[in-house]
Amino acid sequence: MLAVPSWGGASLGNPVASLHLASFGGLDGPGDDAESYHIPVLEQEVVNALVPMPGKLMLDGTLGGGGHTRRLLEHGTDVLALDQDPEALAWAAQRLAGDADHLVTLRANFASFPVILEEVGLGAVLDGILLDLGVSSHQLDAPERGFSFMRDGPLDMRMDPAGPLCAADLVNTWPEEELARIFYEYGDEKASRRVAKTIIRRRAERPFETTSDLAALVATVIPKRGPASPATRVFQALRIAVNDEMGALESTLDAAHHWLKPGGRLAVITFHSLEDRMVKQFFRRHSDVEIDRPEWPAPRPNPDCHYRLITRKGITASPAEISRNPRSRSAKLRVVERLG
Repeated sequence: MLAVPSWGGASLGNPVASLHLASFGGLDGPGDDAESYHIPVLEQEVVNALVPMPGKLMLDGTLGGGGHTRRLLEHGTDVLALDQDPEALAWAAQRLAGDADHLVTLRANFASFPVILEEVGLGAVLDGILLDLGVSSHQLDAPERGFSFMRDGPLDMRMDPAGPLCAADLVNTWPEEELARIFYEYGDEKASRRVAKTIIRRRAERPFETTSDLAALVATVIPKRGPASPATRVFQALRIAVNDEMGALESTLDAAHHWLKPGGRLAVITFHSLEDRMVKQFFRRHSDVEIDRPEWPAPRPNPDCHYRLITRKGITASPAEISRNPRSRSAKLRVVERLG
C-alpha cells in the first residue's frame, strides 16, 4: 500500500509519501531558468479550460518542465503529476519545491494513472486531467536523447531512458514490412516502402547508431522540398513507435471518465494530425447523446455518452505565442466535460 499526502478537499489519506518530490532529489535539475527546460504551450488556454481553484484535484499526466502544473498550483489546485523522464521529475522537484504540500510527482507513463489511483483506494476524485502530448523542448534539444536529427546523437528516442526498446533497435532489427507500416501510419510518409527497403539494405552492411546516420540515409531516398528535413516524418514515426504513444493515448482516453467527477474536465494538447484525429473522434463519439444507423427506425441513446464537448474546434496558439515559441504552431487543445 502506497501512502499519499492528505490534500485539501480530496481525502487521499497519505499514499505517495515515499514517492514524493524528495525521492527524486538525487538528480540534478537543469538550472533556474524555467524557459530553458521546456516552454509549455497554450498555458492560459489550459487554465481557462480546466478552471483550477482551491479544493480541486487535477492530474497532469505529462509534467515535462512543470509549466502547466505551476499554473494550476498558482490557482490553489492540488496536482498529481506524472512523467516517465527522471530529468523532468528532477527539474520539477527544483522548480516546484515550494508547492510540495499541494503536489505529488511520480515517475510513470500517464497511461498507468488508473493503477496508481486504484492502489491508493481512490475512485472518481479528479476535477481535471491534462495531457500535453509529444516530446518536450528539452528532449528535442538534448543530443544524447536522440530525438532530433538537428544535433548528432545516439539513435535512442526513449522518453523513459529505462524503456525496453530504443530507435536503433527498431531500425536495426524490425522487418521491412513493419518499418514501412510505422513510417506510413505514424509519420504519413508516402515514401515509406522505399525508405524501409533502403534501411534494410544499408543495415546489412553496418547497423545504424546515430541520428545523423539515419537522417543522411533518408535524405538519399526523399528529396528535400522546403525548409523541413526529409527525415522529419521518419523520426516522428520512430519516436511514436518506440514510446507506444498511440497505445498510451488510447488507453488513457478509454479510462479517463471512470476517474473524473461529474463536471470534471479532460484537456488534451496534440501536436500532429494522427493524435488530433484520435482525440477528436473519441470526444465526438463519447459526447453524442444519440446514435443512429440506417437499419434502425429511430436514433437510440448512446450508452457511451460520458462527456459534453467544451471545444467544438481545437484551440490553437495565438500569433503572439507562435512568435515567442515556434513549436507551438502545431499545438491544438481539445476539451470535454464529464457528465453527471
